[in-house]
Amino acid sequence: MQEEAPAAQLVRRAAALIFDVDGTLAETEELHRQAFNDAFARCGLDWHWDRAGYKDLLRVTGGKERMRAHHAMLHNVPPLADEDIAKLHRTKTALYAALVETGCCPLRPGVAALLAAARSRGQRLAIATTTSRDNIDALLSQALGDRWASDFDAIVAGDDVRHKKPAPDVYLETLARLRLKASDCVAIEDSANGLIAASRANIPVLITRSMYFQDEDFTGARLVLDDLSELARPA
Repeated sequence: MQEEAPAAQLVRRAAALIFDVDGTLAETEELHRQAFNDAFARCGLDWHWDRAGYKDLLRVTGGKERMRAHHAMLHNVPPLADEDIAKLHRTKTALYAALVETGCCPLRPGVAALLAAARSRGQRLAIATTTSRDNIDALLSQALGDRWASDFDAIVAGDDVRHKKPAPDVYLETLARLRLKASDCVAIEDSANGLIAASRANIPVLITRSMYFQDEDFTGARLVLDDLSELARPA
């Protein structure tokens, strides 16, 4: 019998798998970037985030926080009130959902099969992300169907906690909802910020490299994979 790969061993032994969303479940960041730029244009701002600039801004977790960070770097511009940021973000979220609904952003290789295999093994599933619940729902309703949330025992989004990644808050809240120890879980992430957040919560981390974060430092991850295809075997 062929020996099981270390990544498969790590995942199979976990009581729960905790997934990040953007970049991990699907390559969503280009759609987010497009939606941000469309929102800026619709709201009369002359901002435009190219790929290089957006990659730098992704070091800031959370869409509203990212816009504040960009605004702070500008010179001789009027202030943006919290309600202006919130309006921008609502517009961006609606535009992102419309893009996702076109079906242009499938789940990454191996994701759907891994979710199904985990369920067949009786493992619990959770989401721990800095993105909004509306963004999660837009993506997973399209990819997994309208009842997608029933497959997850805990769904913790960015607005559910005080501090976003790389703070551990979202993972600590997920553990509390699952009522599991950190050592009983595996976090599946694609970014250094995600790795730091899960590690600060003492959860073992598996990294799946994504387009925007593939060159980051993943020291401390248990394993680093190009995608999740090899983890999808149900046996």
